[in-house]
Parts: sequence; structure tokens; C-alpha cells
Amino acid sequence: MKFYIASSFQNVETVNALSSKLVENGFQQTYDWTQNEKSVGIEELKEIAIKEKEAVMECELFILLLPGGKGSHTELGIALGSGVKSIYIFAPHSENKKDSLATTFYHLPEVQIFCGSMGEFVDKILKILDNKKR
Repeated sequence: MKFYIASSFQNVETVNALSSKLVENGFQQTYDWTQNEKSVGIEELKEIAIKEKEAVMECELFILLLPGGKGSHTELGIALGSGVKSIYIFAPHSENKKDSLATTFYHLPEVQIFCGSMGEFVDKILKILDNKKR
């Protein structure tokens, strides 16, 4: 199954750790934006935007790792608009669930929200997706 993880640059280590766990379990990452430089020119931003949009539209599993910025929420909108079936919002160890999950679109029926550890999150995804295969 192809996946994409949206988040902010402040979460690069967590994104990479989560990506590694998914790849270890047979998943394929559509695009690794963590390899990009944070400060780039307009043409580079355009190229990155095209790649990220295509990667989100190609994925079967979309994960928004909170906290996220404008770009990651734009990617959530692309995932919702292009009909991605498995959309998860992961708020690791969210101290204030109410504030961190206050965005309207987080509560659409096709979006699943998870607060907790990365290990618990990966286990939950694997279990849910395994049940969908049956």
C-alpha cells in the first residue's frame, strides 16, 4: 500500500521514524519531502509542490502528523478532495486534544484521529488495514 505523511519540518525525525516503520511493514512511500531544503527559490517550490500534489493523489494511506503547518493542511485537503480512502490524523501524546484537533475537516467521517505513541499508531493502522483486506 502506498502512503504519504504530511507534517511540518519541526517533525522531520518523527516523520522519518514513522515512514521507516511503515516501509518495514511492506508499505511504499509516494514521496519523501523530508529530503527537501527548507528555504528554496520559487521555481524549486513549484517543482516540490507538483511532486507533493502528485504523491498525495497517488497514495492510498494519508497521514497528517500533528502539529502541521499550512502546507500539510493543504495536502490534507488534496487527499480529501481526491478521494483517498484511508486518512489518519496522528497527534502524538497530545496534551490538549481539544485545541490540537479543533479543525473542522478533522471530523469528517472518512478521517480517523489517533492520539498516543507511534508504536500504538502503527499497530492500529496495520490492524485496521488488515481487517479491510478481509
